[in-house]
Amino acid sequence: MMKNPLHYIHKYPHRSKQILGISYEQFFFLVKQVELSHKERQAETERQKVRLNARGGGRKPKLTIPEEVGLSLFYLRQMPTFEVLGMYFNVSKTEANDTFHCWLKILREVLPCSLLEQVESQESDAAIVQRAINGL
Repeated sequence: MMKNPLHYIHKYPHRSKQILGISYEQFFFLVKQVELSHKERQAETERQKVRLNARGGGRKPKLTIPEEVGLSLFYLRQMPTFEVLGMYFNVSKTEANDTFHCWLKILREVLPCSLLEQVESQESDAAIVQRAINGL
């Protein structure tokens, strides 16, 4: 079994930026932010849900929230295949893919978008970017 990157980061916090793209402290600050957003989403889903099974039923998650966020950041920074990502975090490739895409939505809400993503969503910013590129 491969070593989970988060276990490695806990042991060597100074290497966090190389592995995840953010510092150790920034990672845990981000985890707190996305955890709040995740809980809000879950509460909203729960309010709208028509229950067939008792609350708390179903399979428990294999990864903790910090591990799921770490999986997503590790994928964005290192770009391994989902098969390799699953091996690192001891989950299936499907679970790795589902986890990444679930948290990507939340990360997009919490983190500021890059300049290029912003331009893709708002054409009015294209002139600003064009001026910035010309200034380089």
